[in-house]
Amino acid sequence: MTVELGTYGIWRHAGGLTPELAAEVERLGFGALWVGGSPPADLELVESLLAATERITVATGITNIWTAPADEVGAAFHRVEKRFPGRFLLGVGIGHPEATGDYRRPYATTVDYLDRLDTAGVPRAGRVLAALGPKMLALAADRTAGAHPYLTTPEHTREARALIGPDALLAPAHKVVLDTDPERARAVGRPAVQRPYLGLRNYTSNLLRLGWTEADLVDGGSDALIDALVAHGTADAVAARLTEHVDAGADHVCAQVLTAGSADPVPAMAALAGALRLG
Repeated sequence: MTVELGTYGIWRHAGGLTPELAAEVERLGFGALWVGGSPPADLELVESLLAATERITVATGITNIWTAPADEVGAAFHRVEKRFPGRFLLGVGIGHPEATGDYRRPYATTVDYLDRLDTAGVPRAGRVLAALGPKMLALAADRTAGAHPYLTTPEHTREARALIGPDALLAPAHKVVLDTDPERARAVGRPAVQRPYLGLRNYTSNLLRLGWTEADLVDGGSDALIDALVAHGTADAVAARLTEHVDAGADHVCAQVLTAGSADPVPAMAALAGALRLG
């Protein structure tokens, strides 16, 4: 099987997704819609989003290994795939140690989970792995279609491509705020980085590997760090930042569009789609 993502997609937390929004994302021309957070093993939300659309791919970003048993995920995968062949990509990941009291041997646990997905008949080409560090990136290339890094920069994308080789899928996510005022944009973007990610060691360790310092990680993150992790400015400027990932080796980039308060994200998505020339 082959799952087509297109070059650009939208990442949004499951709590902010509706069938109506999925249809709008498809209408705007994005190739994939990523269900963020830890969607349940039954994949019912995924199925509802696919039912509301005609061609867009829906992916999980990510189904959490600790909360979604592999056998249940496998059964749900086959149900969704039978109804919507070639339009679902299962993203799985180990999450972070602060989220569970049973966080032991993350690499070995991930390998075991992938073994169980094999037993359940979930094909390698139909799944991707959340990966940041070298070991998980290599595992993603070896045991899945590829890697779905989160909270990264084009520099990480370049390093990840060199590590996983030319053939594995590389689909990073990047937060964006369409606002030309840097202070307003950071006021929206900083909380989405600070909580919870600057308190989670898998993310902070990755940022330190990329050359950021401990000083960049405190007090909500330095302006330079926030600007690197949350693209902001005009739609054209944000589109250019996403394109940096493609130039660095990404096959697909999913934008997490952030807005102030509970503002409707569709206008910003539409502006971004126009800048990316998706129509």
